[in-house]
Amino acid sequence: MKLLRILIATLLAGSLNVSAQAQCGTWNNLPNQDDLIGAHSVYRQYLKDKQLADIEQLGAEDFKIAFENWKKTYDASPAADGQRATHYVDGRTFHMVLHNKTQDAAKQKEHADMILRLYDEQIQCYKNEAFLLGRKAYDMFYYLPSYGFSLETYSMFKKAIEKGGNNTEYIVFDPVGQLVTYWYKQGKISKAEAIEMSEKLTAIAEHNIKNNKQYGQYYEQALAVMENNYAPIADEVFDCEYFKKKLVPSFKANPDDIEVVKYVYNKLKAQGCDSTDVTMNELRTKYEALATEINARLEAELRQNNPGYDASLLQREGKYEQAVTRYREAIEKETDNDKKAQFYYSIAYIQTWQFGQYSSARENARRAASLKSGWGRPYILIGDMYARTSRDCGDDWNTRLAILAAIEKYSYAKSIDSEVNSDANERIGRYSSSLPELGEGHMRGMKPGDKATVGCWISETVTLRFKS
Repeated sequence: MKLLRILIATLLAGSLNVSAQAQCGTWNNLPNQDDLIGAHSVYRQYLKDKQLADIEQLGAEDFKIAFENWKKTYDASPAADGQRATHYVDGRTFHMVLHNKTQDAAKQKEHADMILRLYDEQIQCYKNEAFLLGRKAYDMFYYLPSYGFSLETYSMFKKAIEKGGNNTEYIVFDPVGQLVTYWYKQGKISKAEAIEMSEKLTAIAEHNIKNNKQYGQYYEQALAVMENNYAPIADEVFDCEYFKKKLVPSFKANPDDIEVVKYVYNKLKAQGCDSTDVTMNELRTKYEALATEINARLEAELRQNNPGYDASLLQREGKYEQAVTRYREAIEKETDNDKKAQFYYSIAYIQTWQFGQYSSARENARRAASLKSGWGRPYILIGDMYARTSRDCGDDWNTRLAILAAIEKYSYAKSIDSEVNSDANERIGRYSSSLPELGEGHMRGMKPGDKATVGCWISETVTLRFKS
């Protein structure tokens, strides 16, 4: 019997190892490696720089091509080249689209389970377990109704928090708060566990608020949301008076220390203290006054020392002349050509749409394009200038030549930058009906392919095309 158990264990271990190797397989050294890399490149072009909503809008044939090429590469080399988790990530995207497009509950469950499987395989092959478990639980809660508010989803969040510790993402706070409250009310989570989960997430948030410069504010917001989710059970779970006695003395001793004030207020609020309580009102008023003062000072310093940032805010505020002045200051200080290009583009955009200074706008758009190779957006803007001013170019012939000049800019933009394909195609489609008339060309002794110069300020030479 002992030998049998050993044999079974050995076979099981071997099976698991083979499974792990299979799901972590790469295309490296495979005889059809080039074919797999080609399939990878084919499907990736459909997903590049797109969100889920964009992919859901793909036509059926495009989606079929993309999905089948992904499946081909995933089936043979799930871990791609062993350096990137692309096939697992993209597979989840594909199956999320399929999940969202079907109304068949059984099919939805199949796609949901495949999404979770792809998370598990990515964890197996590329680690990063804490982060991926959090994302897995997040998808289960928000996007996969077959899991949603289930205890299985809650357990996945718990596992993510256990693995992640202070590195747990802020995105888990809101759903965990909802789940704890829901299952506590159902009698499936004890008071002790509800308290423990709150304390864990509060500690994680406070650590990141203090130490995480990039995302600290998001943890602060997430903690507030979680506390709000706890509100229906807070009075029952937490003892407000106990925490008031414990924390209010530190506030009284440091009434002008914003970190102390914030910590005491948030902690008491998490314990269910009434927001109309005298002490809570005092804490909130003090924190808001200190925060307003500090935030105003920091924002003023940030805008003063960062002309590009200040310019973008001035532009949003509708202060266009000031924005242009600050963009020019930013250009003088900036050494990064990509950032300079963006500043020139922003100036050109304002000059086009707010001031109608088309010659200057075109010059700045060209400067932007020269600083950032393969960027189509400035040419889209130049095309817009031509289209917008086409009716100012004289007779019908010149108006149509101006439209042709615009279309040429749109075409060039998408030829160098696939990211502007959609915008360029939409504009080309919109203006194609305004191309020159063939009869008008014949009257002028001109045929397709001839060169013609656009009148007015545009003054560009175009290759003649006629309306179909």
